[in-house]
Amino acid sequence: MTEVNKPSEAGSGARPGGWTRFVTARPRLSLLLALVITALAVLAGSGVADRLGSGGWEDPAAESTYATKALEREFPDSQPNLLLLVDARGGSVDSPAVAAEAKALATRLSGEKGVIGVGSYWQTKSPSLRAKDGHEALIAARITGDEKAAADTLDRIAPHYRGAHGPVTVKVGGMVAVRSDMQTIIKEDLARAELIALPVTLVLLVMVFGSAIAALLPLGIGIVAILGTNAVLRGITSFTDVSVFAMNLTTALGLGLAIDYALFIVRRFREELATGADPLTAVGTTLRTAGRTVLFSALTVAVSLAAMLVFPQYFLRSFAYAGMAVVLLAAAAALILLPAALILLGDRVNALDLRRLFRRGREARPSGAEGTAWARTATLVMRRAPLFAVATTAFLIVLGLPFLGVRFGTADDRQLPAGAESHVVQQHIRDGFPGNPGGDLEVLAEGGASQAQYAAYKERVAALPEVAGVAGPLVKGDAAYFTVQPKGESVDDGAQRLVRELRALHTPFDTKVTGTAAVLVDSKHAIAERLPWAAAIIAIVTLLLVFLLTGSVLIPLQAVLLNALSLTAMFGAVVWVFQDGHLSNLLGFTSPGSIETTLPVLMFCVAFGLSMDYGVFLLSRIKEEYDRTGDHERAVRLGLQRTGGLITAAAIILAVVMVAIGTSRVTNTKMLGLGIALAVLMDAMVVRSLLVPAIMRLTGKATWWAPAPLRRFHDRFGLSEGEHDIPQPANEERWHKVATPS
Repeated sequence: MTEVNKPSEAGSGARPGGWTRFVTARPRLSLLLALVITALAVLAGSGVADRLGSGGWEDPAAESTYATKALEREFPDSQPNLLLLVDARGGSVDSPAVAAEAKALATRLSGEKGVIGVGSYWQTKSPSLRAKDGHEALIAARITGDEKAAADTLDRIAPHYRGAHGPVTVKVGGMVAVRSDMQTIIKEDLARAELIALPVTLVLLVMVFGSAIAALLPLGIGIVAILGTNAVLRGITSFTDVSVFAMNLTTALGLGLAIDYALFIVRRFREELATGADPLTAVGTTLRTAGRTVLFSALTVAVSLAAMLVFPQYFLRSFAYAGMAVVLLAAAAALILLPAALILLGDRVNALDLRRLFRRGREARPSGAEGTAWARTATLVMRRAPLFAVATTAFLIVLGLPFLGVRFGTADDRQLPAGAESHVVQQHIRDGFPGNPGGDLEVLAEGGASQAQYAAYKERVAALPEVAGVAGPLVKGDAAYFTVQPKGESVDDGAQRLVRELRALHTPFDTKVTGTAAVLVDSKHAIAERLPWAAAIIAIVTLLLVFLLTGSVLIPLQAVLLNALSLTAMFGAVVWVFQDGHLSNLLGFTSPGSIETTLPVLMFCVAFGLSMDYGVFLLSRIKEEYDRTGDHERAVRLGLQRTGGLITAAAIILAVVMVAIGTSRVTNTKMLGLGIALAVLMDAMVVRSLLVPAIMRLTGKATWWAPAPLRRFHDRFGLSEGEHDIPQPANEERWHKVATPS
């Protein structure tokens, strides 16, 4: 067992030194520089949303990606991304007036700059372009250029085609329209989420701190982190693609983590003031204790998010860029700007205590360190540790069981609200047009071949059990392509088997398969191939950081396992709600019957990091109390008592921010926000409050064991919050009022 840390000779009254002295030397200058840097960040980050993409789910090195780009280049007609749904208003699309108007629209569209490959039902008479009831038909085209250029072209031309034209009404759809609608809706929803989250968060912070002054500090730190991250993302877009979805994470983590860190630091600062320390000494002690915990927490969260860099999809990598930036900026602001503000405020940090209005005339209830609700909870849990450990674990596992039935799919227009124009167009095509729109596979053939070889290949493909039909080939030089229609749905198991069967066929020419099912197969392969690396990075670095914090071998293992267990409710709810469609009417989304492949990875990395955030807060205080007393059970009890209210308050505030993000009309964003809110609440209220103390009671003092070599390593390199003795305040009631959020 590791030795109990001895009190530092410096004591709690030590003056700041080292890094602490650097941070607190010129608080006014620090705040002035922060103001200037924030103003520059506002300028640098302006317009960042317009530079972000709305795709990024594909593996850029995959066979399907190569084939898609080659077909776009060689056969642009095969890859339409713009669809005009022409409605004859109850009449027939074959009537002369409707046909004349539709042909005129197609001719005008073919003359638009940046538009190629225009085709229509009235030109080809293809049955797949005509609705089964004969009231609607399609004009298809391709807008050239990257996402930004295509979006600009769509914005320019769409108003001239959308709406009534003589005997027809036109709606604009296609993938380029889906992405444009998604980007617009996400920006609108994000602005609304901020309007919801900021005032509600401020009210909750006032309830936690009492002081309006103290409540404003975390919000200020969060705003600085968000604005700084926008500037960072603006710079990153100059070098690589970044997803517009990442802005939601920037807002959520910027507010949530800044509030967590500020809560922890301000609470400790007020605790030190309550012992009679002057503001400078209180800040120095706070930075050496709570500040170190914040640093460890930020590193842990950043590592969890950085693990997404191993994946090739820029959708996931974007969250790593945004997440790491906002976490590190939030921690830097909390460790540099917040101490400067606390020094200047001093005792005035407790000013404008709004809770006095509700306490006036009411006698304060005596409260001791051993008599609070959190101490009683810890005592009860440890007294019945086996029961709580088994029951809580079983409860979390049961909540996660729906995830065993997860089905993975690709993101499409059903991410959008039912009223979005591009979603309406695609839904009309799904419901009213023959065949399997959007579900065909395309085979690119390169290297040149004879007509006989192409014909033989077509016969072999048509003979495959999952094939409903084969069209083609369309030949251009040494390249050709075939269109293969699966028998089932576009991304079901049969379609995915067909992709593998097509790729396994031996041919005298090179073939590449693309299409919705092929993209899904490649995406699943890329994630499965790199997921062990991401998990290993998270696990190894987390184990190392928690060991450096605690000096224990067992606690890091417990932290990783219990954190993973805390996410089961989130994954179970994702499948039960968003895949299976329960509560879809209440929450206002259309279930596609599957979960986009990258979403579970993203949610795991974010939720695991946030769970470790609270785990570090609790473990650091337990370690401090154990170093001070050497009493394991008392350390667990006091650790939970002195952080239980703080962690719960922080989790509720972060959950409010995530729920605000979850009000988005885009399904993936809704899933992200509501899922992580659930994970955070389950972690704080079930895992940290019940499972952690139960497990630590069962492991007893062996919790703190480490072999001699590792103990010496920790003595040399480890850091913990309990650097020095923390004397108990003489007036425990005064300490409790300041240190424990209500």
